Amino acid sequence: MSTPNPEPRFVIVPHRPYARVLLAVVLLLWVGSLVATWAWATRVAAPGLDKVEADLALAARRAKNAEALVAQLRQNIATLRRSDQISRAANAELQASLAEREEEVSGLRADVAFYERLVGATGQRRGLTVHEAVFAPEAGGAWRYTLTLTQNLNRGAISKGEARVSVEGVRDGKLQTLAWGELLQQPNAPGQPFSFRYFQQLEGSVMLPSGFTPQRVRVQLRADGGTVEQTFPWQAPTPRGD
Repeated sequence: MSTPNPEPRFVIVPHRPYARVLLAVVLLLWVGSLVATWAWATRVAAPGLDKVEADLALAARRAKNAEALVAQLRQNIATLRRSDQISRAANAELQASLAEREEEVSGLRADVAFYERLVGATGQRRGLTVHEAVFAPEAGGAWRYTLTLTQNLNRGAISKGEARVSVEGVRDGKLQTLAWGELLQQPNAPGQPFSFRYFQQLEGSVMLPSGFTPQRVRVQLRADGGTVEQTFPWQAPTPRGD
């Protein structure tokens, strides 16, 4: 009886050292063909893609530069507007200052003319007299008065006495005269004293009742030489707008 042949335990494979290298080369060639095909297809499908990308980059840079220029222009406009506001405010302040200076110069010229008439050689000689009576509004409804008294008849003499003021006007459609005591709200108020050689300004405050419209001012001066009465139209400065 014959014994069957056992199966071989080892398989003899021929050794092929270049097979793996060849496979790698083939794989690389295949991948390279894919890349070349994609590049060729890209160029065929969009032949101007490089130029478009370059134009896009250029447009992006120009847009960025334009945005920077717009921001700078906006800043310049804001600066110019602020400068214009400052110039306008300075000009308004200068105009107001000039108006005040002109008013002061006008007042000084009037004062100079008054003094020249008072002490000048050609000035008219007058005894005790009231040069002017001016009223200006104060807070709380009061009125500040200024009386200018003069005399140049006797330059060596001193005029002494007291002054009283009354105001004539209209209230509730009727003529009304407010006496000195009513203006001061003191029924038995004494007159305001004065004493001067050439001129003097008397100042004080009075109250006018509500609804009373003043029209004339009567000034009475009582001195050693007698009594002087003079009437003036109501003079009050017109309020100026801001």
